[in-house]
Amino acid sequence: MANRISKVTTRTGDDGTTGLGDGSRIHKSHLRVQALGDVDELNSQLGVLRSVCKAGDGSPSQTTGAVGASGHDGLLARIQNGLFDLGGELCIPTYRAITDAHLLVLDNAISDANTSLPPLKEFILPGGSLAAAHCHVARTVARRAERSVAALMAAGDDVSPLALHYLNRLSDLLFILARVFNRECGQPDVFWSRDPVPNTPNTPLTP
Repeated sequence: MANRISKVTTRTGDDGTTGLGDGSRIHKSHLRVQALGDVDELNSQLGVLRSVCKAGDGSPSQTTGAVGASGHDGLLARIQNGLFDLGGELCIPTYRAITDAHLLVLDNAISDANTSLPPLKEFILPGGSLAAAHCHVARTVARRAERSVAALMAAGDDVSPLALHYLNRLSDLLFILARVFNRECGQPDVFWSRDPVPNTPNTPLTP
């Protein structure tokens, strides 16, 4: 396969603009560039999460704590590729890459992951295992990317509604996966408490 990117440094962006896939140039402060950057950051966070899982660093106290979490690598890889597709959409106005099939992957993953979890009756704090903590970071970046895409749509730019649906669904999935990772790493969920004294894992919500 020929190299698709032969030169990274072009200096064309030194004037504060960036080139889109259709050949046009926009300022780097544009909402479209913001959305592109947030999606790229989300993809990078998922790369960190995959590396943590593969290294067996799911639990701060057990080097083998993420053995179960590493079994989700295939799903995370598909999501990373999906986010690359989404980046292509944002880079080329009018281009469409996200389809109902992308959403189906997330919907099925949400359904499958939920079956292994007990009902959640309290709010939880990000944390527990290292894999879960990284998953929560990715979740918050997904929400930011969703807000950026929503702002782009609200400004009247050409964006497919499926792009927004994908990010919304993905953030839901990442919340669920964080709980799955904790469960597979032997770490309980960390519940939120109104008590100013720091709570311990699995301490119920204080009335």
